[in-house]
Amino acid sequence: MSGQAQGGRVLIAKLGLDGHDRGVKVVARMLRDAGFEVIYTGLFQTPESVVAAAIDEDVDAIGVSMLSGAHEALMPLVVQRLREAGAESIPVILGGIVPGADIEAMAEAGVAAVLTPGATSNEVVAAVRDAIDRFRG
Repeated sequence: MSGQAQGGRVLIAKLGLDGHDRGVKVVARMLRDAGFEVIYTGLFQTPESVVAAAIDEDVDAIGVSMLSGAHEALMPLVVQRLREAGAESIPVILGGIVPGADIEAMAEAGVAAVLTPGATSNEVVAAVRDAIDRFRG
């Protein structure tokens, strides 16, 4: 991993029509402060654009921020597109407003971790590191 940040490379994305980006920028700063190299795709991404960027940037993980409630439709598509591209070794972490009842469904869809409002910076960093370690092994 020479030339890379000590924590690895993480792509952060906002999927769908969710235009709220303050929280995702805070998460990006948390990860940078913890030694990750962070690539932020910006707003209004599609599952296809996120997967293409993740592959192009050779990332170790993808973090998706969703506050719009569209996680049930969009997150399984991200995981599916990764599999179709042969990049299923890249874990996907979801952060945002996710009802407790949906967390198990996200795991079943292949999402490596779900972080909800109130997660601390230590919890965010630990979830990303754990997901990377699990998917590498």
